[in-house]
Amino acid sequence: MIFPEFDPVALQIGPIAIRWYALSYIAGILLAWRYCIWCAKLPPRRVQRGQLDDLMFWVTIGIILGGRLGQVLLWEPGYYLSHPLEILKIWEGGMAFHGGLLGVILAILLYARSQKLNPYAFSDVMAAATPIGLFLGRVANFINGELVGRPTDMPWGIIFPKFGDMPRHPSQLYQAALEGIILFAVLHWAVRQQWIRERIGMMTGLFLMGYAVARSIGEVFREPEIDLGGFNFVTWGQILSVPMFAFGLYLALRKPKTQTAK
Repeated sequence: MIFPEFDPVALQIGPIAIRWYALSYIAGILLAWRYCIWCAKLPPRRVQRGQLDDLMFWVTIGIILGGRLGQVLLWEPGYYLSHPLEILKIWEGGMAFHGGLLGVILAILLYARSQKLNPYAFSDVMAAATPIGLFLGRVANFINGELVGRPTDMPWGIIFPKFGDMPRHPSQLYQAALEGIILFAVLHWAVRQQWIRERIGMMTGLFLMGYAVARSIGEVFREPEIDLGGFNFVTWGQILSVPMFAFGLYLALRKPKTQTAK
């Protein structure tokens, strides 16, 4: 199967081009925000609707700046140091999840401090909604024909002309299913459990562990972007997922806290 050449521009209005990649981020943030509102209404109701609305603005900034800086510093520092103006071309793609995560964490920490609330009160709500954006982002990766999979002889292998004439795993779709659909289903079940919601920080921990596992599995089928030399039995994405899983496990296993965050 040959990869269909999707037009990366979803809508052209004069000189203004709206790309699928940008639409995926916009849709992901809006849908996640609505889901967060639903989650925040479940007891113990640690955060208010107004606080959530205000925080989403800063989270959006954290996603964009953190995601871009993560791509620059964690994945392609050599390229961007040689082409510094390319850093500004966010509309062409190139956003790293781990960098975006750090940007969101910083936004939550600063906002929670201003509200005198435990930051996990916010992150627990947002953790359950994050797979929505991850799913749309991976679909956008597929449309862009980027982050392709490893060569395969499976009948569903796709030839991405930009990467040669060898069929490859559609790893973007695998990751959309793992990091998006499956992880969302697991976290949706978890957020509906009163005992899990009562343990502040546990939803955050479950997300971190779930994403680390889903990402590590997806990396098995994804073409490595960084040559690790003698350590090529793992990928950079898997390495970055290790501290995520470890911290998530700590949050899930630490002493339960049932009181409302103050």
